[in-house]
Amino acid sequence: MKALITGISGFVGSHLTEYLLETTDWEIAGTVFGPYGNISDLCGQVELYPAELSRLDVMTFVLEQAQPDVIFHLAAQPLVSASHRDPWGTLEINIRVQLNVLEGVSRVNPQCRVLVVGSGEEYGLVSPEDLPIDEDTPLRPLSAYAISKVAQDLLGLQYYLTHKLRIVRVRPFNHIGPRQRLGFVAPDFASQIAAVELGLRPPVIEVGNLDTRRDFSDVRDVVRAYVSLITSGELGQVYNVGSGKSHAVRDVLDILLAKSRVPIEIQSDPQRMRPSDVPESVSNVTRIRERTGWQAEIPFEESLDDILAYWRAEMKKQAADGSLA
Repeated sequence: MKALITGISGFVGSHLTEYLLETTDWEIAGTVFGPYGNISDLCGQVELYPAELSRLDVMTFVLEQAQPDVIFHLAAQPLVSASHRDPWGTLEINIRVQLNVLEGVSRVNPQCRVLVVGSGEEYGLVSPEDLPIDEDTPLRPLSAYAISKVAQDLLGLQYYLTHKLRIVRVRPFNHIGPRQRLGFVAPDFASQIAAVELGLRPPVIEVGNLDTRRDFSDVRDVVRAYVSLITSGELGQVYNVGSGKSHAVRDVLDILLAKSRVPIEIQSDPQRMRPSDVPESVSNVTRIRERTGWQAEIPFEESLDDILAYWRAEMKKQAADGSLA
């Protein structure tokens, strides 16, 4: 087996690469746009293609060279906040690249299995009676990011129905873990705490809405789900991936602050508030559990421990090399 991971150097892509190297004998290829970053230590073990996937000719070239059996399509603009600032940029990137992946597969290797990665954000405006959210819950997206993920999801369905491609679709809810970029709640809190501990900023942490509740699962559980679905998922079907539990954003902050080595005050930052927010989001993961046996295993607090440890090391490194200046 040979896997192609688009966005291999990203948060999820790097963890997926590590998991496949540790647990399978698959060959692994990946596309990179920009620095190798999270996979710099793995370059000798994977086949890498520096590639701008918004160009169909580049995508088809990668597919012709790599000849994968499975594709995990992870390359995307992942931030809801960025989509509020630049909605068209998010729509253009996420939809165009997804279309190029599917069109490229249809032309070059139609027998390849493709994991199309949507998002729990697709469900958008859910009411308490909708909870937990199953795959039949209506989609009421609240951001350009969510719209882009609905489009990716339905493009996957369209290419399954019209081109008979071997597509499995997934809607992951919030996932957290080491190496997640800033702009998400857990790394934003953890990085600020680590900076305060080093005396790099005042002992104040800036927060947005702490009362929303989200379904947080560890990225290392999420990549296990992706592998289980690419090998065993029903073609054309869509699967939620999540913990099946919700935690308040305040819980994330309280647990991380309890681990801080110095006292820190909390300060509200209006810039961190979303234009619209759903009070609670929690997944129903019955479908994936019944199909593959997968379920989330890593405890919530263990994920937060690892995130804080990562940002403590990262802040020390950045302080030492002067990149914080």
